[in-house]
Formats: sequence, C-alpha cells, structure tokens
Amino acid sequence: MSQLSTRPAVITRVLPNSIAEELGFEPGDRLVRINGQAPRDLIDYQFLCADEELALEVEDASGIPHQIDLEKDYDEDLGLEFETALFDGLIQCNNRCPFCFIDQQPPGKRETLYLKDDDYRLSFLYGSYLTLTNLIPSEWERIAQMRLSPLFVSVHATTPEVRSRLLKNPRAGELLQQLAWFQAQRLQIHAQVVVCPGINDGIHLERTLRDLAKFHEGEVPAVISAAVVPVGLTRFRPQEDELVPVTPEKAREVIDQVTALQAEFKPQFGTTFAWLADEWFLIAGRSLPTEADYEDYPQLGNGVGSIRQFLTAFETAANTLPRQLALPQRLTWVVGNAVEQAFQPILQRLNQVENLTVEMAAMNSDYWGQAITVTGLLTGHDLLHHLSDRPLGEGILLPTVLLKPTDPGNPQKWLFLDDHSVESISDALQVPIFPVDGVDGLIQGCLQTLNHISVEYCH
Repeated sequence: MSQLSTRPAVITRVLPNSIAEELGFEPGDRLVRINGQAPRDLIDYQFLCADEELALEVEDASGIPHQIDLEKDYDEDLGLEFETALFDGLIQCNNRCPFCFIDQQPPGKRETLYLKDDDYRLSFLYGSYLTLTNLIPSEWERIAQMRLSPLFVSVHATTPEVRSRLLKNPRAGELLQQLAWFQAQRLQIHAQVVVCPGINDGIHLERTLRDLAKFHEGEVPAVISAAVVPVGLTRFRPQEDELVPVTPEKAREVIDQVTALQAEFKPQFGTTFAWLADEWFLIAGRSLPTEADYEDYPQLGNGVGSIRQFLTAFETAANTLPRQLALPQRLTWVVGNAVEQAFQPILQRLNQVENLTVEMAAMNSDYWGQAITVTGLLTGHDLLHHLSDRPLGEGILLPTVLLKPTDPGNPQKWLFLDDHSVESISDALQVPIFPVDGVDGLIQGCLQTLNHISVEYCH
C-alpha cells in the first residue's frame, strides 16, 4: 500500500468566541502546515496544535497564502472544524469478507455508502472497526509513537486458516502476532467477532474467545473486551458467499456457549470480558440481561446493552412526563421489529399520558429482505411499504439512528440508507415526520410535535 497524499485541511466551521474566530478564519480556508509540518489527519492536527507557539500556513478560499503566528495556552483548542478527519484520504480495506455490509448493498446509491474503511485513525477517533491487515510498517510505528489506543479490531477468528477464509486475505492469519505486538507496546484494543454459522461458530468461537482472553491480563491488558455479534445478511449479498442467517436455535446455542465462558471469565478477570450483542437475545426470543450485567457498557458501539441502556434511561426520563396533554394527539413511532417486544414497557408508559396515543410501527426491512430488522437498518422504502395504507395520526416519530445528517440545520433533508430524504417520505405519506434522538428526543417528540399543544402537569 502506498503512502497517501496529504492535502490541505478544508475548514468547514469556525467556533464562536474561539481563537480561530479572533484570528479571522472563515469556512473554506485551508490549513496547509502547522509549525512547518503538513497534518495528515485530525490526530496530527490535535497533536501539533497542543504547543503554545504556533506558526500556521493557511490558504484562504481564493487560494491566497497567509502566515499566522500566535501564542496560546498549552492544549487550548483553536476552534476549527474540518471537512473530514482524514486530510490524506481514506485507508481502504483490501479484504473481501462475504458478510461485509458494503458489499450487501444495491448499486447506484450515494458514493460514501461504498467506501470500505479499514483506517486505524477512524478507529482511534470514532471507534470504527478495522482488521489490521492493511497496515504498513510506518503506520504500525506511528500507532506506537503516538500511543493511539484503544483501537477497535474485527477479529472474527483467531485460528489463522479460519480468519483467512473469512477475510479472503492470507495476511489475516497474522492476528495473534499482532495482538502480541499490542501487548508488548502496552497498547489496547476492543475486539469484535461476527459469528457466521458453519464457519467460525462452535469450537472456533470458543477458541477465539479463549485466545483473546489470554491477552486480558497484566496491568494494561492488550484486549480490553470482546463482542460477539450475529452476522447480518441482505438480499443484495453476493451469490455463493457460504453464509447462512442466524436462526433462533443458533442464537440460543451461542447465548448458552458464551454465557458459560462468561461464568469462567468473571471470577478470573473481575469482568465478563466477552459480551453478547443484544440481537442474540432478540433473535432467540430471550430476555435481555439486567443493567448490572453490562458493567460500564464497554461494547456499546456493537449493540451490547444499547437496548437495556435505552430502557433504563427511559425509566428515569419518564418521571418528566405530564399527567395529560391539553389536546388529544396520536403519533406513530417507527422501530425495527427486532425491538418490538423489548420496547413494550416504553409504549405502555407513554400511553398512560391522558390524551396521548402512541402507536408502534414495528417493521422488518422489505428493502434488505430481512425477516427481523434492527431499527438502524430501516429505509425510506420500508416506511412507504409498511405505512402507506395505515392511519398515522398527527405525525411519525422517527429515530435519528436511521438517518445520515447531511444538513445539520435541516433534519428534513437527512437521508435514509436508500437515499430517500425525510422530506420525500413525509410528502409521500402526507404526514409530518419528526426525527427524534434518543430517549429525550422521543419524549419531547411526544409532547411538542404540534406547536399549539400545551401540557398540564400534575403537581
């Protein structure tokens, strides 16, 4: 893999009352060098800008160069935001994993949906997963020198031939040596195992978790945690990909297998270490673990405990619900059918508010061809497919996890995974759509969707 080419960092926002605003920075300006060094990415930018004395080389939107020298407090932020976190381009994936979601999409959608990221910088900055197969020696050196930890690594299997089979890459078999490198450098990772029935389940899954657990030792464990996630398949996936969907029977088998290992790890490490994604319990039809079982939610990004966390947060926030609304209103709350049963307590509590009627539209994805679907994979097509002939009341409550925020100031322009906008689906269904973010957004959506509605609180 060749070294990526560094380009000037395009500024998209200057924070109010910041050093950058005082210096006259504007959106469209380009940051070229900091103290003589061209930053490759947001990591370099943050590292270089930590100094007290800075010499900035900048080009304005017209291409005119400027030199800015300044003094500031150590670690004080300049107040700039950029077009992208990577100024030298994306390190893309050279694996051909059959379960990769990028390859399970139809052609013709927005370009960013097809970018196969395997970039350690996005892993460090945002918690995205990488495989470690794309790193050249200089990048390994940079990870060590800049102490970029923790990273988030897609493991899938520790047996070399099994991992190479899954990633379709002979370098994938080097994982255990790479974990030993993290251990020697006193750097850390969070691991992910996507279970593909018939390939890396059963004895391979047990070996993988036990191998990873060997690196969870010492003052700085190299592997902090491991998440076990069911493979997700769509009708657009490549033919003859060896993959089969996870059945309820397989989900129950994996739950029992991992739970038994958790019982070993807990007394040994003081932590569960290996975590089951919520989807296993939803597919198996089993109750979710309790809040205490999730400790400090180390694998929340993999959907480990996200439903329990949502339910717990709602229990607290429900104390702010009024006894009644001044005027009746009926709303439709869109969720994936995977959480239909888990979210019944929320639905029941909302409907205890007098004059408020919330109906749950729990749907599978016709677009992806899935029988059981998590909320974040629903598309505009799915809303049209399931809701076109259904009374929807005064509006739809739409979780923002479905959407790409293309225009931060206008949620109606935000896009579903199939490139439909909120506005276009609202027009087609002839009903307002209210994007709601998290528990607080859901409650506020129920209470404030119509401007003329007031609430009467019970004192």
